[in-house]
Amino acid sequence: MPSLRWSAMRRVSQALQDVSEPGGPAVAVRIACLPRMTKAVARGEYTAVSAGHLGLLAAAAAYVVSPVDLLPEALVGVIGLADDAVVLAWLAKTLAHDTDQFLEWEKRRGSTIRGERLS
Repeated sequence: MPSLRWSAMRRVSQALQDVSEPGGPAVAVRIACLPRMTKAVARGEYTAVSAGHLGLLAAAAAYVVSPVDLLPEALVGVIGLADDAVVLAWLAKTLAHDTDQFLEWEKRRGSTIRGERLS
C-alpha cells in the first residue's frame, strides 16, 4: 500500500502544480507553509481560514491517499475514479488559493511565526 499512497501524493502535487499560477510559489513552498499556517490559525493570528476549513483540507487529503473509496473502482469501474477526481480537484484548487493568501499574509507581516524560520 505505500506505493499507492505515494502515487496519491504525486497526484496531489501534480494537481497543485496544474492549478497554480505561472510564476507562483513552488509546490514544495506551498506544502512547507501548511504547518506554519496551521499554527497561525490555532493561535488566532491568521483568520483568513478557520480551523474547520483546515480540517476539511486534511480530510480531503486523507481521502485521496486512502485506499478506501465511497465509489470503489473495482466495483463501479471508471465512475469510481470520479469521486477521487472531484476531491482531488477541490483540494488542489483550495490549497493553491489558501497557500497564496497565507504566503502573502506572511510577507505583509514581515516576520515569522514564533519559532519558525521562513525560507
